Amino acid sequence: MEAQLSDVEAGRRFYGELFGWTFGQTGEDGETGESDGGSGDAGDPASEPERPKEPGKAEQPGKAERPGKAGRPGEPQQPGTSLRAYLEGEPVAALVRKTDGRMPTVWSVYFHTPDARALAERIRAGGGQVVTPPHPVGELGTAALAADPEGAVFALWEPGGHRGFGRRHEPGTFAWAELYTRDTEAANAFYGDLFHDALFGPDADPDFGRAPVADVFPAEMPPHFLVHFLVRDVEAALGTVARLGGRVRVPPFETSYGRAAVVSDGQGASFALLQR
Repeated sequence: MEAQLSDVEAGRRFYGELFGWTFGQTGEDGETGESDGGSGDAGDPASEPERPKEPGKAEQPGKAERPGKAGRPGEPQQPGTSLRAYLEGEPVAALVRKTDGRMPTVWSVYFHTPDARALAERIRAGGGQVVTPPHPVGELGTAALAADPEGAVFALWEPGGHRGFGRRHEPGTFAWAELYTRDTEAANAFYGDLFHDALFGPDADPDFGRAPVADVFPAEMPPHFLVHFLVRDVEAALGTVARLGGRVRVPPFETSYGRAAVVSDGQGASFALLQR
């Protein structure tokens, strides 16, 4: 996963204090060190969680991540434009500086694939769009940016030197990705075809799902993915978000996968806090 931000240093301070992340600055081929998230150091590049295996269960909300050039999802990352976030020394996310103010301030979800080019062709065949074709990100891997038939944007990651998440499903790390869509049956068909084994196979352990947009958001909200981070206490985390300059977008509500609340950081990137 990665957040596209105008001010990466402000993001470092916000997420470092909220989740206890430290950061390490890297270029496309390597890292130059790790620093404390609450101090003034940095961390780095666009990268995708090690295990955003293909999406999770089609009945439950979802997740994704992706590398890319600062400000342009799915494009090669340039040194010094992003920070990789760590928890207890393991990679958990990335913060990427936008170079174009017209780009949205968002958390992007990446789906792991062994063959990004083949999956991109299947996305097109299924009625989706390949926004940025598969391309190498240094020695880290291959990235692409795509959209489903309703316009929900997600990314693909074919690992090279960077495998993805080092930790997940723990407080302060990725826990779930939910797709909010207008047509759940169409979403089931599209993602079920793309990621059938990860969603429905004998060893499937999906951390991705879907729900109608109107279940949580105004009906006019466009379809989108919402990244969820696990916290021990949602109410306490909401207090920290407010203190750090973030906003509560949707107060706590119950879901089939836990108690969630939707928030945004001080720059407007939305994500969810999840208590299980």
